[in-house]
Amino acid sequence: MNKRVLSLAVPSILANITVPLVGMVDVGVSGRLGDAVAIGAMAISTMLFDLLYWNLGFLRVGTGGMVAQAFGRRDFKDVMKIFTQGLGTALSIALLIFALQYVYVEVALKFIPCSSEVASLAREYYYIRIWAAPATLSLFVFKGFFIGMQDAVSPMVADITVNVLNLLLSILLAFKIGLGFRGIAWAVFTAQYTGLLLCIAIFLLRYRSLLKHLSIRSSLKIREMLRFFSVNGNLFIRSACFLFIYVGFTSLSAKYGDTQLAVSTIIMKLLMFFSFFIDGFAYAGEALTGRYIGEQNRASLHLSTKVIFRWCLWIAVVATVLYVAFSRQMVALMTDNQTVIEASKPFWIWLWLMPALSTPAFVYDGIYVGAIATKRIMYAMILSVIGFFIAYYALYSILGIQALYIAYMVHIAVRTLYLHLFFHRDVYTQIPPARPSSNLTCRP
Repeated sequence: MNKRVLSLAVPSILANITVPLVGMVDVGVSGRLGDAVAIGAMAISTMLFDLLYWNLGFLRVGTGGMVAQAFGRRDFKDVMKIFTQGLGTALSIALLIFALQYVYVEVALKFIPCSSEVASLAREYYYIRIWAAPATLSLFVFKGFFIGMQDAVSPMVADITVNVLNLLLSILLAFKIGLGFRGIAWAVFTAQYTGLLLCIAIFLLRYRSLLKHLSIRSSLKIREMLRFFSVNGNLFIRSACFLFIYVGFTSLSAKYGDTQLAVSTIIMKLLMFFSFFIDGFAYAGEALTGRYIGEQNRASLHLSTKVIFRWCLWIAVVATVLYVAFSRQMVALMTDNQTVIEASKPFWIWLWLMPALSTPAFVYDGIYVGAIATKRIMYAMILSVIGFFIAYYALYSILGIQALYIAYMVHIAVRTLYLHLFFHRDVYTQIPPARPSSNLTCRP
């Protein structure tokens, strides 16, 4: 079981590690194109697409959990039905994004305080990259399909290809070709469609035999789509709650001044870096839970859960040691501003506590997705949002900005406790316990 878990988790971790690298390169390229306007425009542009795509992550998560259960049942007709529904939904949303692109960017920029120069560059970037929406959303579905099919290598290859190509093209197009800031947008556009073509090629090479189970007409019937949207509607609300907490954390920290905003941004990025490793095991939990529920294999489900939690415990221990030993160095990697570095000291304790507190929440999330217990995940996130804001407003007058970090930890604790409380009911009871054999033999 260790080998099976690692075969799913490690490729996802390797793919995740390339994500912050691309972000750093994009900022670095922007910073060498002129003054701070380019960096500001990159920050605004990235946020516009984060807001646009964050809540659409259900296309990957929901597809992965549902395909995993169909795979466990060896119901490949259902696998292709879910895959077709995912792609159909992705392309439909992309068309809607195209139709509303002007309204979205203009309304968003009215609420984002920035100079006219920054807004102009952000629009330039946005109106190029927006045409990659069909590729971006379809990639979500392909990744979910691959994970559900117990294949973590294919999405790893796709992610690394997209991210490395994005990195290289940003430098080439911005500097060598001379496209400047627009070159970064064209790099993303090209990388996304290259990734989509690669996923299609992988599908045709590895999963061509599944095409005989494809029935577009039956997949897109109203009754068939209702289940797909029921599952993914819950995940959409979950993602919206995540976004609400992260936007709330950033906006509330801004109330305490530029220095504290910088500190909060850096601490949050360091906290999220840990999630890149745990997410790999959450994906493994999603794939294996769905598979074993589909197979009705209670023993393997129980064993896989234990193994995943054991690996995540060790990762949390190592991460805690690294955070404690190198807190200052980690912050210094993000900024050379000594004022910000010194101001971050009172918040290092949250770096030290985060791995142990957050690990169960991440793992439970993946397992619940595999069990398609999406309504429970939605309730957990709604309660955690409530817990976050109650904790902050109850404590901020006493503790100041430290109340914001306590509130963030409260939201994680609420998620963990709520999902733990219903874990057996929502996951294990989907597989009835094995009955003892009634064939008794009598010995003389």
